Amino acid sequence: MSTAPVIAALKEAFPADQLHLQGTEEFDKLNGSYLSALENDITPAAIFLPKTTNDVSTFLVTIKPFAVSGDVAFAIRGAGQQPLPGCANIEGGVTVDLCLLTGIDLNLNTGMVSIAAGERWGAVYEKLHDHGLAVTGSRSAKGGIGGLALSGGLSFFSTREGLICDNVMRYEVVLASGEVVECGTGINQDLWRALRGGGNNFGIVTRYHMRTFKQGPFWGGSVFYQPDNFLEQINALVQHLQGSNEETHIMISLFFAAQFRKPMALNQLYYTREVEKPFVLDTFTEIPSEMKQLNSMRMTTLKDAAAEQAAMAMDGQRCAYMNTMVKADAATLKTAEKAFHRTHELVKDVEDVVFSLTFQPHPVSLLQWCILNGGNVTGLSPTTGPLVSILVLMNWKNKSDDSKVLSAGRTLLSTVETDAAKRRQTVPYKYMNYAFDDQDPIGSYGQGNKKRLQDASRKYDPDGVFQKGFPGGFKLFA
Repeated sequence: MSTAPVIAALKEAFPADQLHLQGTEEFDKLNGSYLSALENDITPAAIFLPKTTNDVSTFLVTIKPFAVSGDVAFAIRGAGQQPLPGCANIEGGVTVDLCLLTGIDLNLNTGMVSIAAGERWGAVYEKLHDHGLAVTGSRSAKGGIGGLALSGGLSFFSTREGLICDNVMRYEVVLASGEVVECGTGINQDLWRALRGGGNNFGIVTRYHMRTFKQGPFWGGSVFYQPDNFLEQINALVQHLQGSNEETHIMISLFFAAQFRKPMALNQLYYTREVEKPFVLDTFTEIPSEMKQLNSMRMTTLKDAAAEQAAMAMDGQRCAYMNTMVKADAATLKTAEKAFHRTHELVKDVEDVVFSLTFQPHPVSLLQWCILNGGNVTGLSPTTGPLVSILVLMNWKNKSDDSKVLSAGRTLLSTVETDAAKRRQTVPYKYMNYAFDDQDPIGSYGQGNKKRLQDASRKYDPDGVFQKGFPGGFKLFA
């Protein structure tokens, strides 16, 4: 179908500086600025930049008849940091880039911070820092608000404070009809809960109202070491999860990077109180290593820790995530370690490849938040005991290597899941923000939660605009 009619309608509704068409310098700049080149490869017919919530409303009213009839599709972009192809861009359609929706308003009386959808977490942390406050947000300063606050989301403080979505007390949402609604406790509560993990299926969220908490400096950073010590780190991780350590946030990884030409291991560790060299992290920091010059453990702040994480990102490379969840079982994690060493051999000759396996704990203290304060729709619960998220992350340079790298990632993940099933250590949950296009995070939430999401969609988007007109991401009726 031709996009000319909808572009003509948008030109009539908005000034020229808010609609950028193919072939213009601004279009190329915006469309080439995603984290992953898999998203940059996608070329919409136009990119629309709303400046206000009212602009978003007018856009949806304008595009709705074209979307319902199937004449045009659209996508919504926050910061463009989720690498899933098509989740925030649309081939031949209209991509809505929220980057001009800015503003961070802190209410010290209520302890709430109101964040516009086009902000990035680094700016939020800067705003809160001067007041000795923090919020559960991205571990990377470059991260956008919506990709995490609508899918679950881990922060440095999740062990103590829960997932990012669990800390959103109210959303401002523009529905497909153009109506602007608020949802939270006592107001459109079914929509509020649906947005806590339900992704982009209900409307365009233009503002997030989140609770803050007091936070000073904390201990954290990175420890690099030889992979021969990784099995001991798995034992330490599982043992750590049997205790009560609400102040720790831990990620342990194996990775192969073309620049090093060999596998390496990395621990990213945080103790979220002002305690230097806390003994609870000793097992993860005191590792024999010839790479101590790369280590960065120190007293830090939220804004500086997030900047460090952002600096490790590889913008503009081809990038993909895949993930699964298992119980905190050492034998299962050790099988994943062995599978990594076999699988990285498949891609070691790929130009500029980084192929990694990361374990991220979900302690019981984190899981309890999934059923408190209104709950979320992820299906996670403390009744499972502690869990470990397994992330396969891949970066590479050339499109010609897509199939090879993605196949290796799927092989690694399949091996892990097959072994975990044999050991009865599987958990259905798939984290939406780490999922690839052949995974089903919505289905992994369980039938009851999926039905709640479908019911909310039928109620707030009866014409299915965000199912049919916005095909990217993970849909509710697929």
